[in-house]
Amino acid sequence: MFEWSQPASEGALTVDSVSENAMAETEVSLICFDARLAIKNSVFIAIRGTQSDGHKYLSQAIENGAVALVVEDPAAVPKNFSGFVLTAPNCRQMLDILASRFYDHPSHKLFCIGVTGTNGKTSIIYLLEHILNDQKKITGVMGTVNHRVGEKIWDSEMTTPDPVTLQKRLNEFIDAGASFCAMEISSHALHQKRADSVHFNTTIFTNLTLDHLDYHKNMNDYFLAKQRLFSDLMWNSIKKPLFAVVNIDDSYGRKLKLPEHVVGWTYGQRESDFQFKILKMDFTETEFELITPLEKLNIKIPLAGVHNIYNVVAAMAAALSAGVSIEQSVRSLKNFKGIPGRLQKVGSNSKKNVFVDYAHTPDALENTLKSLNKIKKEIKVEAKPNQKIITVFGCGGDRDKSKRPLMAKIAAENSDFVFVTSDNPRTENANQIISEIQFGLPTEFKNFDIDSDRERAIQKAINMADNNDVVLIAGKGHEDYQIIGDIKYHFSDIEVALKYL
Repeated sequence: MFEWSQPASEGALTVDSVSENAMAETEVSLICFDARLAIKNSVFIAIRGTQSDGHKYLSQAIENGAVALVVEDPAAVPKNFSGFVLTAPNCRQMLDILASRFYDHPSHKLFCIGVTGTNGKTSIIYLLEHILNDQKKITGVMGTVNHRVGEKIWDSEMTTPDPVTLQKRLNEFIDAGASFCAMEISSHALHQKRADSVHFNTTIFTNLTLDHLDYHKNMNDYFLAKQRLFSDLMWNSIKKPLFAVVNIDDSYGRKLKLPEHVVGWTYGQRESDFQFKILKMDFTETEFELITPLEKLNIKIPLAGVHNIYNVVAAMAAALSAGVSIEQSVRSLKNFKGIPGRLQKVGSNSKKNVFVDYAHTPDALENTLKSLNKIKKEIKVEAKPNQKIITVFGCGGDRDKSKRPLMAKIAAENSDFVFVTSDNPRTENANQIISEIQFGLPTEFKNFDIDSDRERAIQKAINMADNNDVVLIAGKGHEDYQIIGDIKYHFSDIEVALKYL
């Protein structure tokens, strides 16, 4: 039975109903914010979005069977509606609160780890899932690639889902036997209060770099959204003890504020609680030294890239907060199979080093290319001393435009040849996006090719590469689609690369 006791909120709540007592005895069948999904005895919450306003669809929700409405504007409620009306100052917040109550507060029953930051979220989630599952701690995962627990997999529409999907999924994790959950928390979700009712045990901050300024006003606004996970959400968590794992090498990580009762652990290459130093790296594995307050270890893992070592160390620290020792994590990671679309090597039998990576921000692209250059310099190939790095990339449409010329500059500075192509143009003109990217190429840089056909650009790059050369196909990673206009077409960088290798 759904309880209609008044939840906490940012302001006064008012109830307008001629049948409040009857409503208190009604079993609610569904919580929804899409009027098309409303069914008999459902509750509809009117969300004001950037493109539509749920208040315009109140009549449709009622026609479909909604018996209760949550609104910010009671004047929008049809005059003939005799059901329960709750007026709230913030319907997004109410959606989150009511969804948690509807599913009986599932986060209370799980050890919850939340990861936020511009880059690295997905990788850390995969690493944590592997470590925890290997230690027989059944773990559910929510993130950019998908949602999953055991053999069960659900598609993912966004990095952090809406509150109803999120709370439902946590409940499904519990039903599947999970006692742990690891999830990516986006800045959009934090700003829109999608995860406010999740009671986290441990939170992780990876970094903050240029991205999402099509949504956030500026970098400070972007940072303040991330800060909410460590202040507001951790302050409200009922869990004990609480941990925050923070990248101290990132300037925004050093600005992050934590409540006094949260145990803060830092990680990075500078002096920190979990300090690492790269010892040796090639295209398939990395050896590094890790110094913690308790021990010093030499660790070898089957991953390349300095940025991936940041992710590994963060995951091990978070696993430690969940009761898994560093030694246990190291043993678990020896058989780690990698992360889909995150510096994923394509074609194990090819002598060409072809990688697919999700890098779609300036910082991510720069980190990936610098890691590949570092490895290239360390590996001495007598037959091919001057290995080329060939980069293929584009930028998504209807997203932050400021990063387009910056990514071009980074690609040119860290590559021997660059193919600028299309990514997910969405409703923008692909050639216009490419023109904005091309604007960032240095005038003296002539080693580039423009081709809006992504498959053809990948084919050209692979054909150009000699044995031992490196081809980086960046931007889409694990995605198996390309969005042109409003249509999603099947397209996989990995499949296309294999086709031409």
